Amino acid sequence: MDRIAAALERMSPVPLAAPDFDAASAFVWHTDPDRLMPVPQVARIDLPLLVGVDRARDTLLANTRQFAAGLPANNALLWGARGMGKSSLVKAIHADVHASHEDLRIVELQREDLPSVGRLLNLLRGASQRFILFCDDLSFGHDDAHYKSLKAVLDGGIEGRPDNVVLYATSNRRHLMPRDMIENERGSAINPSEAVEEKVSLSDRFGLWLGFHPCDQEQYLTMIRGYCDAFGVEIDNETLRAEAVEWQATRGARSGRVAWQYFVDLAGRKGVKVSGG
Repeated sequence: MDRIAAALERMSPVPLAAPDFDAASAFVWHTDPDRLMPVPQVARIDLPLLVGVDRARDTLLANTRQFAAGLPANNALLWGARGMGKSSLVKAIHADVHASHEDLRIVELQREDLPSVGRLLNLLRGASQRFILFCDDLSFGHDDAHYKSLKAVLDGGIEGRPDNVVLYATSNRRHLMPRDMIENERGSAINPSEAVEEKVSLSDRFGLWLGFHPCDQEQYLTMIRGYCDAFGVEIDNETLRAEAVEWQATRGARSGRVAWQYFVDLAGRKGVKVSGG
């Protein structure tokens, strides 16, 4: 009987008690069992250090300020080149807006936990705080049904999305799935247009599409100089340029992530402690 009772509790768990949302400004959602874990210190960099994303920054910042003030705001999809600061922008904007709107919280949700998003929304719905639901590196593969759970956030179903919740997601793909997968669906379906409509239309449900594109060399060097000035790492421009260009050549890429990785190496050689990123 004890084993049967335990099994029934796992199948129909006791409703999760509301956590103390005043314990932190950031939380991570975990399942099995469901819980919101507070994050005492978020890994992020200051908003002014994000270079080359001015349009996306200004648009998302305005949207977030509207949301924090209790005004209408859109869900946002940040898509584009890898390592160009999509995730960093979301975290930096939350910190910036939270400074003037202390009830703003950010909750990170893993893609694998999307099927549980309904339970999370019910937990957040009755809270007095306002929540940015953050899903990083979002994408879907063949026969991946997790995207259906995401519609609970974007469309809200019969209950509607809670007024105190907005979704910010990042992805390398504008339509959240590989192009070859879209083409395969079109080529093998009886009705090609309907075959991909359900999945492709998911990205259309985001009110804001913010594109991130590869940076040029001057932007790359400006990023590094900004990090050096912010953290007090001294290096002359000629040496910085020579080392940074060599670093990006060995990596075969140029992006904000590569700029930060070079700066971390430089700071370590200079004996300067660095936090964030």
